[in-house]
Amino acid sequence: MLNRIQSFFQELTGGHSGKDFAPDDLRVAVAALCFQVMEADGTISKSERQKLREILSQYYSLSGSTLEALLEAGREAGTEAVDYYRFTTDIRRHLDEAQRVALIGILWDIVYADGDRSEMEDHVIWRIADLLGVSVRDRVLQRQQAATRTTNVRENENDENAV
Repeated sequence: MLNRIQSFFQELTGGHSGKDFAPDDLRVAVAALCFQVMEADGTISKSERQKLREILSQYYSLSGSTLEALLEAGREAGTEAVDYYRFTTDIRRHLDEAQRVALIGILWDIVYADGDRSEMEDHVIWRIADLLGVSVRDRVLQRQQAATRTTNVRENENDENAV
């Protein structure tokens, strides 16, 4: 499934690899929603930033100044937005249902990156999922899977530290 998600994100780049990202670039919309989720609880933790960096780097094959430019474009777009509609409309137009569900899973991964899930983060993802046409069932399933992934990663890290 991860390979399928990676190929989906790589297809979205459509040959864009420069440092400048157009405001209507789908990658900016995805990054902006990620920032919206990270900011929902009032703080952006180092682990959330790192998770976002890993996700964008991995899915879009970006690094260095190009990755930084996308992060900045997403942060700016998220800060300037008055709602989620602008981003979700673009995403909904370009992604099929399975890809939108996968995006909700990515948002949950960011939420769980700091080990804490707040009511505000729940609300933001609920709103985004609703605007993307992702069912309640799929949203909850993605949340549960993200929680399980996070728990497994932490357990593996604890096991490695114990050795």
